[in-house]
Amino acid sequence: MAQIARALARTLRVDEDLTEALALAHDLGHPPFGHAGERALDAATAHAGGFDHNAQSLRVVTALEKKYASFDGLNLTWETLEGLVKHNGPLVGSEPVPEPILSYCAKQDLDLASFASLEAQAAALADDIAYNNHDVDDGYRADCFTFAELAEVPITGRLLAEVDAAYPGVEEPRRLYEINRRLITAMVNDAIAETRARLSVLRPESADDVRHADRAVVAFSETMQHELNALRGFLFARVYRHERVMRIMGEAEDVIVELFGRYAADVDALPPDWRDQAPAHGTREYTRYVADFIAGQTDRYALAEHRRLFDATSDLR
Repeated sequence: MAQIARALARTLRVDEDLTEALALAHDLGHPPFGHAGERALDAATAHAGGFDHNAQSLRVVTALEKKYASFDGLNLTWETLEGLVKHNGPLVGSEPVPEPILSYCAKQDLDLASFASLEAQAAALADDIAYNNHDVDDGYRADCFTFAELAEVPITGRLLAEVDAAYPGVEEPRRLYEINRRLITAMVNDAIAETRARLSVLRPESADDVRHADRAVVAFSETMQHELNALRGFLFARVYRHERVMRIMGEAEDVIVELFGRYAADVDALPPDWRDQAPAHGTREYTRYVADFIAGQTDRYALAEHRRLFDATSDLR
């Protein structure tokens, strides 16, 4: 994803380092098991403001990292923090803004009502490109669909025909790779062309002109967006709602719910370094503290913690 973001930034002649930083940092707040873990944590912390992975990313880089002697968090620029929070667009006027974001903005205004920079928008679009392609790759390898079924989707069907015409009889792994690399290229080229067209209309003279535009500037064309909607619909039905995937995600949510319940009920269940620094048990601050601990875990660590605290743990397969 960071490579795609940097390629977009280089071609559009915007700040590559800022774009890459946002690409690398935008998912720091994701808990174990991705969106399944986020759903479980959000429900478990509803009485304490809920959980949002973008808000958690902001907490990681402004409060939770303990590197400097004189302040908490990392020494990041306003543009980086703004991009972390707003890479998917303005926050004001849509869904309720997560508490941690509002709390931070009381100290440093991130202009939540505006779009983010071109760099943040490029990082967000790179994420769209990467996860769509990863999900095609993962879905096929997990036997969620066949090439014949993938050929029914207009954009991948067209690319599959190109690959088969150029390389008849090619082995399946190479066939899958060729489809993915062509899909990435098509999405990147479309985004560059559409963004250049929008820039030529907007003719921005400053970053603020981009922030206060009436729409995102880095974007796919209407034609590409329509084709990607069809691809996402296919992936939703064949991968995200596949019976096996749904079962595994349900078991993953159970792991997070059970971990949270044990830590919330018993501070001694936390590892010593976290137990020794915990806020008063039963408080709102303690609830957030437990969420911070779980959100910082990897999938493997969360499963290991579950095995430490419970008699039976799913292997999520």
